[in-house]
Amino acid sequence: MKHILFYCIFLLFVPSSIFAQTSQLAPLTVEKIMRDPKWMGTSPSDIFWSEDSKQLFFKWNPDKNAADSLYTVSVSNLTPAKVSPTKRVSLPAEGTYNRTRSEKVYEKNGDIYWMDTKKGTTRQITSTQAAEVNPVFSFDEKKVLFTREDNLFAWYLADGSTVQLTNFKKGKAKEEEKKTEADKWLNKDQLTFFEVVKERKEKKELTEKITKAEKPKAPKEIYLDDRTVSAIGLSPDEKYITYRLAKSPKTIKATKVPSYVTESGYTEDLPARVKVANYQTTYEFFVYDIAKDTMLAVSTKEIPGISDKPDYVKEYPQKAASTNDTTAAKKAEQRQIVLHGPYWSPDGRFSVMVARSADNKDRWLLNFDIATRKINVLDRQRDEAWVAGPGINGGWTNPGDLGWLGDNHTIWYHSEADGYSHLYTIDVVTGNKKQLTKGNYEVSNVVLSKDKKHFFYLSNEVHPGEKHVYKLPVAGGKAVQLTSGTGAYEPYLSPDEKYIALRYSSATKPWELFLMENKAGAKPRQITQSLSDEFKSYTWREPEVLSFPARDGANVYARLYKPAKVVPNGPAVIFVHGAGYLQNAHKFWSQYFREYMFHNLLVDNGYTVLDIDYRGSAGYGRDWRTGIYRHMGGKDLTDHVDGAKFLVEKQGVDPKRIGIYGGSYGGFITLMAMFTQPDVFKAGGALRSVTDWAHYNHPYTSNILNEPHTDSLAYARSSPIYYAEGLKGHLLMCHGMLDVNVHFQDIVRLTQRLIELKKDNWELAVYPMEDHAFVEPSSWTDEYKRIFKLFEEQLKAEGDGK
Repeated sequence: MKHILFYCIFLLFVPSSIFAQTSQLAPLTVEKIMRDPKWMGTSPSDIFWSEDSKQLFFKWNPDKNAADSLYTVSVSNLTPAKVSPTKRVSLPAEGTYNRTRSEKVYEKNGDIYWMDTKKGTTRQITSTQAAEVNPVFSFDEKKVLFTREDNLFAWYLADGSTVQLTNFKKGKAKEEEKKTEADKWLNKDQLTFFEVVKERKEKKELTEKITKAEKPKAPKEIYLDDRTVSAIGLSPDEKYITYRLAKSPKTIKATKVPSYVTESGYTEDLPARVKVANYQTTYEFFVYDIAKDTMLAVSTKEIPGISDKPDYVKEYPQKAASTNDTTAAKKAEQRQIVLHGPYWSPDGRFSVMVARSADNKDRWLLNFDIATRKINVLDRQRDEAWVAGPGINGGWTNPGDLGWLGDNHTIWYHSEADGYSHLYTIDVVTGNKKQLTKGNYEVSNVVLSKDKKHFFYLSNEVHPGEKHVYKLPVAGGKAVQLTSGTGAYEPYLSPDEKYIALRYSSATKPWELFLMENKAGAKPRQITQSLSDEFKSYTWREPEVLSFPARDGANVYARLYKPAKVVPNGPAVIFVHGAGYLQNAHKFWSQYFREYMFHNLLVDNGYTVLDIDYRGSAGYGRDWRTGIYRHMGGKDLTDHVDGAKFLVEKQGVDPKRIGIYGGSYGGFITLMAMFTQPDVFKAGGALRSVTDWAHYNHPYTSNILNEPHTDSLAYARSSPIYYAEGLKGHLLMCHGMLDVNVHFQDIVRLTQRLIELKKDNWELAVYPMEDHAFVEPSSWTDEYKRIFKLFEEQLKAEGDGK
């Protein structure tokens, strides 16, 4: 059963805050906050529907067991009941359907299953030691196509037979033994003088000929050499096989992350990533013509803009001038790209492909003729920063979201052409393009209804900090808002599209499960009550979501926590959320639930707390997303400096008593704040921080800063290690030694820099058992006790009380 998940918001175990209480029974402490999160209660997760739309399943843990259990409710009885282990094992996984949704195929534990969705019966197609994956129906729906060990197979529904359609082989083809002229003469001489040798040779050749004629024709052997194969597909007319080959560098130099506290007692190295620009995979796309037994590459050299250079190279004229090698220059003309698809129209007449450039500054939608391998551009999205956004996604190996309408010649897709991610359609025959949604808001998680007459999607049209479900005709027009509560929704549409299961949260209420009819104005019915009595015993504050002006005139959204009784010239703390593409100044439950509770503790102790959606945060459109391009620690940092100014001018905070803290990207900003704005921030807690972007990963960093050897200026202006001499205030650094994301080496290098600069107002706390995201309550507790101590000692004046 294929359920529809419109919006996935971060944590599966996000539990927390609560219904207003008349009294506060117990004061908050770091020890209480940082315990195993199950003390708060566990929110429902992993929601899916039965095929008949009568039952809803979800994971939940109201009993605080070691792990979540599977629960179910019916649309007529919303009392949760635990699913038995036998029933749980027999449930189908998510998969793909035939056109009428009467049949479904899915993969479970490495095997393929076929299901009659009307009868509810299931048949296991494969049962092997090898993993079979990616099952889909063939275009004629008489076969199930799936991949096993990098080859495409077809399972026939009529008789249950399985046929191998491709024969990709690792390595190189064996070369026939080359004979010298002397060997050829000797062979001929033997056959001339010995009849028995001659007869045996002829008999052997005849046997091989008969055997070959009787044996079914095998797929052509295609040797991969040092490449890997993916995206294997069969055309609707079954005349062609499409596939993509990837070639990685022969030498890959990865960073070592040693684990010191191990079961064996020996130091063990953990698998870790390479650094930015140290790992470049190249891709080629091929069409295999089965009848002609030929393999031909799809050429991309005629794609408009394929040789366009990014604007930033103009800052390095000396590099262009020094390129005298015409061969190298010629190779550099065409940028590396990767092709995704083809995506076929429901009637099999048309197909489109998505091309993305390796520098991620271009995404093309292409009309693709498989017979001629010709491509022409339907849409080009160019971004001098990087192409991304909801439904478009970041990274050149991600095609983004798209699909076909019911007319068989129109596709829908996302674009940031007007500055926000919106929904578009384009006719692949006429090239006519239409924008369906428009405004200063973002559209995400688009799903086409079964009858292909409506889209369902999520949008923050009401407010940047809210997420609501909408329904829109495929021709465009007025969208109908289906949800109304202040906060955010994660909807799961039932297979018959009569109901929507919802995970809903507000700023002070964690995610709970609801059920509503699929129509505007329908009232959601609550299914789960997840919070513990202990958690509800504290009156959690609802932060004020507001905006303040940045120095360039932009409005910066933020969460403000402040004491009920404001202390004149009191202390303040600014929290910096992490990155990737993330938002935290919103009106729904935060993935930073520990930090949310810690902010309540700080307010209890007289602090004002500001949590900012700085430049680069999600939810505010293209310009906000790319505001950090080529300068992390630029506008994202000045947004926090302007936030400090807002606290002083509008909230009565003492300008000499402002601290800052955050993890990951938040730790990076904290370092930049302490090093480059020492007169603004008196103390800072930098957790799991990037200290030098040349040492971070390629997919994230290269989008924003390009590559160190091509855009060294961007790396120099963006890396804290270059500015460490500016430290004046007190700095706490915390880092897990098993961090395979931001490696422990990062903080060690900065530590050595601080030592050489003779700085003595810093502290480093290391956590030998922790990765990037801490898991042990003891580690969380130690880290936040240190943060609290830092602020208490550095930001509190004599006589300040709680």
